[in-house]
Amino acid sequence: MAWVPAESAVEELMPRLLPVEPCDLTEAFDPSVPPRTPQEYLRRVQIEAARCPDVVVAQIDPKKLKRKQSVNVSLSGCQPAPEGYSPTLQWQQQQVVQFSAVRQNVNKHRSHWKSQQLDSNVTMPKSEDEEGWKKFCLGERLCAEGAVGPTINESPGIDYVQIGFPPLLSIVSRLNQATVTSVLEYLSNWFGERDFTPELGRWFYALLACLEKPLLPEAHSLIRQLARRCSEVRLAVDTKDDERVPALNLLICLVS
Repeated sequence: MAWVPAESAVEELMPRLLPVEPCDLTEAFDPSVPPRTPQEYLRRVQIEAARCPDVVVAQIDPKKLKRKQSVNVSLSGCQPAPEGYSPTLQWQQQQVVQFSAVRQNVNKHRSHWKSQQLDSNVTMPKSEDEEGWKKFCLGERLCAEGAVGPTINESPGIDYVQIGFPPLLSIVSRLNQATVTSVLEYLSNWFGERDFTPELGRWFYALLACLEKPLLPEAHSLIRQLARRCSEVRLAVDTKDDERVPALNLLICLVS
């Protein structure tokens, strides 16, 4: 019995790499035997492609993958926490849950906060202005002194140019991913040579919350660099009751 080729919807949806004219095959064409002519070969390829399912689901056994796992992602280079400095597992889990909620809210309301008008004294630097962003986030006073100064309580009339602007949603929502990564790099560079400050902690937390997944390779490297530096500073802290320890633990926890 003669075989009649059937048209497939897959052939219409899948773009052809090379133009193939309709094959004028004889009634004796049998797709089950090896092709004898170029036309029969091309038609056989079309038939096999049409028989492929639209969606294929791989049956994966997680246990087998676990046994064959050869690469483990870890925070290489991080200094272990001194005895008594490491937070509990429950605390870490709570922080991750809260941070995930913050990230979702930032993404959900980004358009709203981006549309809010900034105060007249807020002038955001250009993305490539490293010194400008350091002064904007940390304040001209801290950048000029290069040391940790006394904390000034926020109140009406305070000079944010001197002490740095807080990472308000109306500010961070205006940053695209390239700028978020750049500012994260600028502050990480500053932190790499200086001590940890509350201003740094607030901005690091806000920038991490603004990072979108999948992470850019540059961002992936920066946050691991940040975690390593936090572990180094934590190791140098004299007492576990130091107010910097919870903040450093939080950043390490979120990155890991």
